Amino acid sequence: MCSPEEAALLRLEEVFSATLARINSRVLQPLFTDAPEASDPESRECLQLLQQLHRSSQQLWEVTEDSLRSLRERLCHPDTIGLESLLLLRGADHVLQVHVEYIESYTNCVVMQAFQKAAKRRSDYWRRQRKALRQLLWGVSSEGSVGTALVQALRQPLTHHVQQYVLLLLSLRDTMGERHPTQELVVHATTLYGNLQSFVRQALDQAVATQALWRTLSSRPRDALCTPARRLLQDSQDVPVTVTPLRAERVLLFDDVLVLLQGHNVHTFDLKLVWVDSEQDGCMFHLLTPEEEFFFGSKDPQGQVVWQWKVTQAVCQALRGKKDFPLLGAGLQPSKPPICRSMAYTFLAEGRLCQATYEGEWCQGRPHGKGTLKWPDGRNHVGNFCQGLEHGFGICLVPQASEDKFDCYKCHWREGSMCGYGICEYGTQEVYKGYFQEGLRHGFGVLESTLQAPQHCKYTGHWERGQRSGYGVEEDGDRGEHYIGMWQADQRHGPGIMVTQAGVCYQGTFQADKMVGPGVLLSEDDSLYEGTFTRDLTLMGKGKVTFPNGFILEGSFGSGTGRGLHTQGVLDTAAPLPDPCITCKRQLGLGAFPVESRWQGVYGPFWDFIRAGCPGDLQEALLGFHVQSSRELRKSQEYLCCERTQLDDSAGRMEDILEELLQHRDPEALQQCLSKALSNSLHPLGKLLRTLMLTFQATYAGIGANKHLQGLAQEEVKQHAQELWAAYRGLLQVALQRKGQALEEEEDTDTRDRQVHGLMLPLMLPSFYSELFTLYLLLHEREDSLYSQGITNLSLFPDTKLLEFLDVQKHLWPLKDLTLTTNQRHSLVRDKCFLSATECLQKVISTMDPREKLQVLERTYGEIEATVSRVLGQEHKLPMDDLLPLLLYVVSRARIQHLGAEIHLIRDMMDPIHIGGLYDFLLTALESCYEHIQKEDMHRLPSRRDSGEPW
Repeated sequence: MCSPEEAALLRLEEVFSATLARINSRVLQPLFTDAPEASDPESRECLQLLQQLHRSSQQLWEVTEDSLRSLRERLCHPDTIGLESLLLLRGADHVLQVHVEYIESYTNCVVMQAFQKAAKRRSDYWRRQRKALRQLLWGVSSEGSVGTALVQALRQPLTHHVQQYVLLLLSLRDTMGERHPTQELVVHATTLYGNLQSFVRQALDQAVATQALWRTLSSRPRDALCTPARRLLQDSQDVPVTVTPLRAERVLLFDDVLVLLQGHNVHTFDLKLVWVDSEQDGCMFHLLTPEEEFFFGSKDPQGQVVWQWKVTQAVCQALRGKKDFPLLGAGLQPSKPPICRSMAYTFLAEGRLCQATYEGEWCQGRPHGKGTLKWPDGRNHVGNFCQGLEHGFGICLVPQASEDKFDCYKCHWREGSMCGYGICEYGTQEVYKGYFQEGLRHGFGVLESTLQAPQHCKYTGHWERGQRSGYGVEEDGDRGEHYIGMWQADQRHGPGIMVTQAGVCYQGTFQADKMVGPGVLLSEDDSLYEGTFTRDLTLMGKGKVTFPNGFILEGSFGSGTGRGLHTQGVLDTAAPLPDPCITCKRQLGLGAFPVESRWQGVYGPFWDFIRAGCPGDLQEALLGFHVQSSRELRKSQEYLCCERTQLDDSAGRMEDILEELLQHRDPEALQQCLSKALSNSLHPLGKLLRTLMLTFQATYAGIGANKHLQGLAQEEVKQHAQELWAAYRGLLQVALQRKGQALEEEEDTDTRDRQVHGLMLPLMLPSFYSELFTLYLLLHEREDSLYSQGITNLSLFPDTKLLEFLDVQKHLWPLKDLTLTTNQRHSLVRDKCFLSATECLQKVISTMDPREKLQVLERTYGEIEATVSRVLGQEHKLPMDDLLPLLLYVVSRARIQHLGAEIHLIRDMMDPIHIGGLYDFLLTALESCYEHIQKEDMHRLPSRRDSGEPW
């Protein structure tokens, strides 16, 4: 059975459908179809609004027709078609949306007075149609303007229709039992249409108020503010309010903007970027915007509450992007706007952000979080912001004035300035990698020209306030010079060493980029000048020259009228001939630059990180970041997408690092743990090691690979080992503190030295070995040349003759009982005699660890003794008189290149604990063999008669 309410709904829909049809054909279509073509923008806008209203009305008529069909089917077949088939119930949300769209289109026309303007343009036509309007549409009076009649005609049918919906659905709900299957549908539809009734009433009131507002404003603010969809929510003329410090004459709150009027000035604030401070001060509340902040106050507390509530709800509605339904502030979403938002805004006020557009995250009126800042001149900054300032990692792209070149800064920022580690690629074809403070290079950093630059130059060292200051190394490829020393205000100043590409070395004091006063000059032929210089490195004044042959020239030096050097003094030719080995081994820089203070700019940030407790959020700023970057500077925006190797969780990763240190403290596990840490580029110790490697290569590679710098390099490597061990201890202390534990008592000097030389130095030495060993090669080049010549001569001896030549006791020869043919002497004897010891000694060049090299030497000694014991048939300990000839034989057969460099590196880098022990004894024996092979009697070739066999 169908209820009376359903029959009433059918009649209601029939009447409303017919009314809509007449409105569309008799009212809306004539408003724009037969109207003369609009020529001004205002008329074109009205025409578009009326066309949109016609489309909305047509959609409303179509929905009403669909509702009619569902009602008729229900009434014709009440037993087979249930109540849930009614479109008003099953499609209530869709029907509601169509009604809302019609209301929005209608109110847009009301706000812009589209009906009055359209009627005015065809006033004669509408005067003739007034009688027809009265016959077609109820509620149209015979008096008043046609525009007013049209407004009433298009509003009243809808409001009456919605009101009847609500009454009939309420009646239908009351007649149904609580367990009726369609009870929920009816209740839901009743609620929706009840809300629609409230929404229609509020929308009409807002439209009328907005239309009235536009009539009261002068043309300038009206033209700036008037749009069809904008609605007035509150006017200070209705509820008075004061605004400080702007002192606005009138305040208007719309559904999308807040407007302050000051004479002819209109201040507009996008509600999406308005924050209402919840803290209240009496009858005032605080508003924040990207560029302004002001206070709203009212003499009446109730007025202040109204304004604060209205602004808050309007902000929520603007952020949701749609009007609240059914009423402002009554939506389903929370009524408190979020503190953090993502929006775009262009700054207008004077200052560094003037005309810049920020797009990203905001908090309380300030850029806060991730975002992008763009200026009209092409500057871009992408990264993290905090309270309106660049803070955290960011990339800044700054265009150059010409040639489409950019400076690209990939750096950590603090309160708007670069601070911490950064990589900066300049349009001048230079790249800086290092630390910043307050936007200037400060601390350790490397400035290097790119390979494409016409003149290659590289500085590695310390900076202060954007200038090179402190200890640093510069390589000038254009002039072929390598400077190591002190800097001040971007100039070489203080003790320093200059090495030229020609191998000439200077050491002295520099002032204003020039060496002045007393100094030392070492030429490539090992001549030594000690005296004073001019600023262009010319010998001037008193001095002394020591020549490689021992002659000494002492007197006054200067440059004459012609070219060349002029001197007046005494030449001493009676001085004894100096030891060439001592002459060529003169070392520069020792004592001039204390080794512990050379690279404090590298150690300093690490210890600041330790003292801060190793916070995870500072880990990247300390260590730098890994970025794939071409040195070619491009115009492309690719710079704004810097591909860093991100740590998934910086804080968590640091926790893992510290936890691992706690779990590996026994000696064997500690060695493996440190080895792993030093080889990991993301580990604090690994990053520190790689930075130290960078400084070492910059100092001692290329032109810096000079034999007179070997002493500097050697003590630097040892100092790095001490610093790395201290760094490990610092990390361990932080790890223990996080567990509420304390580090054991401070290490004494002996314990620390044992750990540094026995544990840390062997682990980190391979990282410096290439440059360091090259310096040893250069320093001992002459000795190794003599040794190589001696080895070449000794290799011509057959084994038996060599053993005899070296005075090896014949009862120790491993081949004394064998009868050998001539062919066997070549193929068997030469290859087999003490072969195990020879092969063992050859392994000394297969490792970089001095300790392992000494172990190779120990095993070689063991192989010699084992061979002798087999020959004698019993255990035998070799006395020194027997060991040295046998070791000399093994060394000559091993033919190790650069043995002198190997021996001296082992001696300099060996653990002091071994001094005076077995390793020291064996190394001394090896040194004796090395020196013996260099002697002249080793350089004579054996005669064919001596060998007894063909050569």
